[in-house]
Amino acid sequence: MAAMDILVRYGYVVVFGTVFAEQIGLPIPAIPVLLAAGALIGGGHLSVVVLLALAGVASLIADAVWYWIGRAGGAKVLGFLCRISLERDTCVKKTEGVFARHGARSLMFAKFIPGFSTIAPPLAGVVRMPFSHFLLFSGLGGLFWAAAFMAIGWLFTNQIELVGGYIAHLGSWIVALIVVALGLYIGAKYISRQRFLRKIRIARITPEELKRMLDGGVDTIVVDVRDRIDFDAEPAIIPGALHLTTEELEARHKEIPREREIVLYCTCPSEETSARAALLLRQRGIERIRPLAGGYHGWRDRGYPMVELATASHGGTNA
Repeated sequence: MAAMDILVRYGYVVVFGTVFAEQIGLPIPAIPVLLAAGALIGGGHLSVVVLLALAGVASLIADAVWYWIGRAGGAKVLGFLCRISLERDTCVKKTEGVFARHGARSLMFAKFIPGFSTIAPPLAGVVRMPFSHFLLFSGLGGLFWAAAFMAIGWLFTNQIELVGGYIAHLGSWIVALIVVALGLYIGAKYISRQRFLRKIRIARITPEELKRMLDGGVDTIVVDVRDRIDFDAEPAIIPGALHLTTEELEARHKEIPREREIVLYCTCPSEETSARAALLLRQRGIERIRPLAGGYHGWRDRGYPMVELATASHGGTNA
């Protein structure tokens, strides 16, 4: 049975299932299904109202699940999503930047941005966005996203039906082509990531070494380079540390004494944000700088002292 015939017969169930599966995180692409559904709307086979309602509800249910996971798990959920991402060194950082600038409204276009769609719902839970606001903006975003691709499918009904015919003709070969294309994509991402990791391969300092230095009174500057949302989710710092984002650190690098030991820490996998910041500062002539191995959690999980935000010196510099 051809793919378009399946959609004609079971279109409503297929649209609901694929949208929910993609938004919950399964590797099942919903966009081709939405395009095909749009073409069937153009041919008078399916109802646009019913399809939009089903796609919107499926998307919102999946987003609500991730919202509550984020709300219950906090920043650890973002760390998990970051670790399984193909672009884990930038996935959360980029999302947090957009989210910090636009707030709840960012949910209205999140699904159009690769990576953002996955991170935005749990991030809304982490920052404890009011659930009513989340439902409104995430629901509208899901409707806009589904409507946009259905509209494209409707506009190109004839072309999509032609493509469907070719796919039916190719049969099992189309599966092989998809697998090869996916393999090439993952391979390219892996190579790009290895190049990035080689670039930021800088000697780390262990939490034990840093603890001995601080206890021994070694003249050390410790900088928390977590993004604002990460910081607000876990508002505590290493005693005496400064909180400066990577952008603030770059802008103020001339204030950093070149003769002092500098340690940077973050919460992302492989200390990527702090390693990137260390590389950047080395390019500015600051040599005595190292990321903290294990970052924020490596220090905290050893039971070493932390200072809560209420008593911390936040956003300044003692350099």
